[in-house]
Amino acid sequence: MIDRTNQQPGTAIGDGLGALRRLSRAIGRDRTLTQAAGGNTSLKRDGILWVKASGTWLADAETRDIFVPVRIAPLLDALRAGDARAEKATDFVASELSASELRPSIETAVHAAMPQPVVLHVHCVNTIAHAVTQDAEARIAERLTEAGFDGRFAYIPYCRPGVPLARQVARIASDRIAILILGNHGLIVAGTNVADAAERLDSVVAALAIPPRPAAKSFDTETLANLAADTPYRLPSDHSVHHLARDPDSLRVALAGPLYPDHVIFLGETIGTVTPDAAAIQEFLASREAGPHPAPSLLLVRGVGVLVHERLTAGGEALVGCLADVAARIPSDVALHPLSERDVHHLTHWEAETYRQALDRPGTPTPDAA
Repeated sequence: MIDRTNQQPGTAIGDGLGALRRLSRAIGRDRTLTQAAGGNTSLKRDGILWVKASGTWLADAETRDIFVPVRIAPLLDALRAGDARAEKATDFVASELSASELRPSIETAVHAAMPQPVVLHVHCVNTIAHAVTQDAEARIAERLTEAGFDGRFAYIPYCRPGVPLARQVARIASDRIAILILGNHGLIVAGTNVADAAERLDSVVAALAIPPRPAAKSFDTETLANLAADTPYRLPSDHSVHHLARDPDSLRVALAGPLYPDHVIFLGETIGTVTPDAAAIQEFLASREAGPHPAPSLLLVRGVGVLVHERLTAGGEALVGCLADVAARIPSDVALHPLSERDVHHLTHWEAETYRQALDRPGTPTPDAA
């Protein structure tokens, strides 16, 4: 359940942006709901969509100006007409309402396509643990129907975020459909106001909850540190992720291939795996130096723990945590549905994700929003 202890009760829709900031911060501080710059929230008011800026963190919603005002009507016109400007949505920013130079979220058209005033898009690990399986639609439908949401939810098979997803959302959007499960991606819930959307989010997450497998409470960090010596790898800041390499069922999930977009963007297309032997790591690194692909951001030392590449940012580490949380919720007998090579290619060659990656690099100036 979202911790909303710092929110003020009785917030009217007129102060909706303040309430949205508080809720966004709470969502952003819950690693089971969203990670790093993933996820986005929005509020519609007076023909304007206030939506989270691309590359910003929901956790910063009360300390940074992360919301961008976008004119809804022309954006939807562009979406319906196949106008390429709907992708970035920068041409529809109401610049007189904000001095921000950040771009609107890559999912701005998705938020605009939903008719409800408040839309929350999260990368909920419980949802993803269902949505990356081959029978995702059936297992999710069963859970949500049992929870009383029959007729109020829809499942959308994976398609690239941004305009392709927005077109699918626009096709099924209605006042009644307030819950969207996105295959290999995440969850969208909507509401008449911030409190309504927050309550619905809590209810859906509870309906889809999967208890994680217990993780070991202690790890052999000394062995990992010795293995990392004189390599471009280091220990992760969060030791709870080590069960990715220690739990055989989690290891299976991690090595199945990229499962959702932010995995590709922040961790890369592949994950490395080695035995706990210094010579094995050196041999692995030598093979990468001789090949066309760089050393992976995430290296799993079988039976021991996780190492991360020195280039990995705080955003990347957050996605290691996401993978650990998702993998711990998927049983060994469940068939997975990883992203295809075509899906991965579309993500890695998408300018909007290049922009978001640039914002994740420490010390990188904000790219031009135009």
